[in-house]
Amino acid sequence: MTDQPRRRRPHTPNRPGKPYRRPQKDPVRILAFEALRAVDERDAYANLVLPPLLRKARESAETGGPRFDSRDAALATELVYGTLRHQGTYDAIIAECVDRPLREVDPPVLDVLNLGAHQLLGTRIPTHAAVSASVELARVVLGDGRAKFVNAVLRKIATHDLDGWLERVAPPYDEDPEEHLGVRHSHPRWVVSALWDALGGGSAGMEELLAADNERPEVTLVARPGRSTPGELLDAVGDQSAEPGRWSPYAVRLTEGGEPGALEAVRDGRAGVQDEGSQLVAIALANAPLEGDDRRWLDGCAGPGGKAALLAALAAGRGASLLAAEKQPHRARLVAGALAGNPGPYQVIAADGTRPPWRPESFDRVLVDVPCTGLGALRRRPEARWRRRPEDLEGFAPLQRGLLREALAAVRIGGVVGYATCSPHPAETRAVVEDVLKGRGGAAVSAEWIDARPLLPGVPELGDGPDIQLWPHRHGTDAMYLALLRRTG
Repeated sequence: MTDQPRRRRPHTPNRPGKPYRRPQKDPVRILAFEALRAVDERDAYANLVLPPLLRKARESAETGGPRFDSRDAALATELVYGTLRHQGTYDAIIAECVDRPLREVDPPVLDVLNLGAHQLLGTRIPTHAAVSASVELARVVLGDGRAKFVNAVLRKIATHDLDGWLERVAPPYDEDPEEHLGVRHSHPRWVVSALWDALGGGSAGMEELLAADNERPEVTLVARPGRSTPGELLDAVGDQSAEPGRWSPYAVRLTEGGEPGALEAVRDGRAGVQDEGSQLVAIALANAPLEGDDRRWLDGCAGPGGKAALLAALAAGRGASLLAAEKQPHRARLVAGALAGNPGPYQVIAADGTRPPWRPESFDRVLVDVPCTGLGALRRRPEARWRRRPEDLEGFAPLQRGLLREALAAVRIGGVVGYATCSPHPAETRAVVEDVLKGRGGAAVSAEWIDARPLLPGVPELGDGPDIQLWPHRHGTDAMYLALLRRTG
């Protein structure tokens, strides 16, 4: 009989004599890891990636897969958004706990470390559970070797709480205020500087703004006038889970989260999900005083359709029509879906607002909510703060100015143009308007400012005017900017 080599039982590294234990797959943390990888590898946005992953996990559980209920979905959502919001802070802490530059740590390993750091420093998950769950995740997605590295780093992180780490990794405010605030509140230095320029004042307001960027925003609904009412939405949601909006007469805030898609009015398109700041932009344009005809409205940058749907409903109430134009065909289809069922006349087209197919002076009211860096919506898209660079401002500038010039050309003399952007950066707000009015980079346009502040009665702290800047920490909205202009010649 031929001698056969003895088969050795597999062993866990560094634990001789112990039988190998297969890593436990945690569907919540695996889902969170997959979402972070998509954000990093594909430049995806978490708010687009996460819903289908959650839906897939629920469907798997219903067909015999691992359990995944509403609490699991809530934890996965917190892990993804919390990790992305605080990534800068966690990176600074991790850098103190590794023996190499952070750029030399493989991105998937860094994602697991950030997930673990958030559980240790940003949640109430017990320390031992946060470490063990993160190490198990590392074993599943990275392998046993790198799981040892994750274990060692997380145990170092666990030696201090968040305040203790911030004392160590954030430079003193007096020495470097921008870097201090950036590390403490997880914003790139250049973003801190830009927001400070826009906000003005001392450190207190900046601390509040940066902290607000890291808070989970409430889900806000809009009852499209003539099609639904806030009362209907409040009744459907229940008094314990919803409140009227703070500023918009059409807004309802879901104070305890919830699934907007479960509401009949949302499914039918009579209501939608829309930040209150976006509602106020549309309302201010619609309320601007106008002499003469008020029959033809234009949304020149309509995708994905939230403002266009509200404008279409407001226009229908006055017997006016809306033309909604969006350059990207797939986004134009989203606009068409948002406007479907509107009782008044409207049209949706795929068109470039810088090369418009419509005749000059064709409209009475025009809105251009221009593409921008998105620095005003960091609560909703926290990954944007790490994706954007200062040079992006130069890339958007010609497009923003071109869209505003064509909007002013599209409106009749005496008509009103609203220039809006979801960024408070001075280079994307007033500087754009002033350049266009003064003819910098193109022909001067005859137009005058309209003081937009009286058009939003009851909304406080709108600035010195005539334009409007909303803020997350002051208004509970995205940092929307609006300038209203009347064409004079």
